[in-house]
Amino acid sequence: MPKRTSKKAGKAAKTTDSPEGLRKALAKRTKGELIDALVEFAGDDRGILRRLDARFELEAPPQELVAATRQAIADATYFDKRDINRNFRYDYAAYSAVKRNLGRLIGLGQLRSAMELSLELMEKGSYQVEMSDEGLMTDDIEECLQVVMEALQKCDLPAGEVIAWCAEMIKRDRVGFIYDQELRALQLQFEGARS
Repeated sequence: MPKRTSKKAGKAAKTTDSPEGLRKALAKRTKGELIDALVEFAGDDRGILRRLDARFELEAPPQELVAATRQAIADATYFDKRDINRNFRYDYAAYSAVKRNLGRLIGLGQLRSAMELSLELMEKGSYQVEMSDEGLMTDDIEECLQVVMEALQKCDLPAGEVIAWCAEMIKRDRVGFIYDQELRALQLQFEGARS
């Protein structure tokens, strides 16, 4: 039998659950209190941290960006093994964070770090695709990799390094079709440049 609440209690619940009620309560707080609360919530929930990062473009040194990207890859590619061969839910926001962070690393001149993280993304992401029913996350993985591929097409890294990276990416792709044509084309481009 459902519990009954008084009309006053029901009205109070509506006020505190509404965005307008929250707005009024927050307006009474100091800037410092609000900052402390946001930092606390972000520390407790990576999803909130990612949303704040996306909205306010938080600055971070390369080492922190690498660690954050590694965690985002782990979150994005996670799935419950009981859901194998189903269209399971996955973390779209984490894939967006991976893409954003790879771009930021490249912007900071950390292309090699982005390449290393891409190898990790290919390995874990292709495993996630392999274990799902339809591989719906394939597009998200490819969008992340596209950021690195575009940078590599214009880079001045030694051709042998790019060729080896392409070969390793293809090797780590457990399903054999994630960005395969683009990787082979980049590999050929650098092989031609080396000749």
